[in-house]
Amino acid sequence: MWAVLFFSQGGAMRRVIALLVATLALSLIPQSATAKDLKIWDSLQGSNPKGYVLLMRHALAPGVGDPDNFSDNDCSTQRNLSPEGKQDARDIGAWLKRQKVKIYRVESSRWCRARDTAQLLNLGKVRSNRNLDSLFQHSDPNGHPQTAAILKRIIDHRERRGLLVFVGHYVNVMALTGVALDSGEGVLVRASADGKIEVKGYSPAP
Repeated sequence: MWAVLFFSQGGAMRRVIALLVATLALSLIPQSATAKDLKIWDSLQGSNPKGYVLLMRHALAPGVGDPDNFSDNDCSTQRNLSPEGKQDARDIGAWLKRQKVKIYRVESSRWCRARDTAQLLNLGKVRSNRNLDSLFQHSDPNGHPQTAAILKRIIDHRERRGLLVFVGHYVNVMALTGVALDSGEGVLVRASADGKIEVKGYSPAP
């Protein structure tokens, strides 16, 4: 009887151990992926990089899309950064500064949440770029002229020094790279010799 009970308990214990091991393994996967995604910054740190562009999604602005009475000249009609989103933008900017990478230029969508994110990064003067405006309402973001214009900018930057920072929106970045970004996250890209966009890494999500 005791032998049967011990075996039963042993089987349960093995199942518990197996579950713990599986859980630990799963918990390690995102950490490994994140480390790999950020590794590019080790080689860029303290440099004046050539051809690199950081495509960032604006920081946290709760909700989806914009109200029906949206106006790009009136922030009160838009979805805006939450207090958490504002702090996230400051933190991301501080992280980028610690990389000591020379900044070529910072541009943002005219939408308030993108412009505010760019300003709170505190990386330099922010210039508005209508080609970064949200394509959420458009049926074909991939084929939109704004996407083509930003693609050309990335290609044209290939031989220039300094990190070009674009702050925009989820849909726009997805159209350019196929990458889905969290709020405040960025994807680091560079154009290849034949004009293709290559993903080189990421900046961390808040």
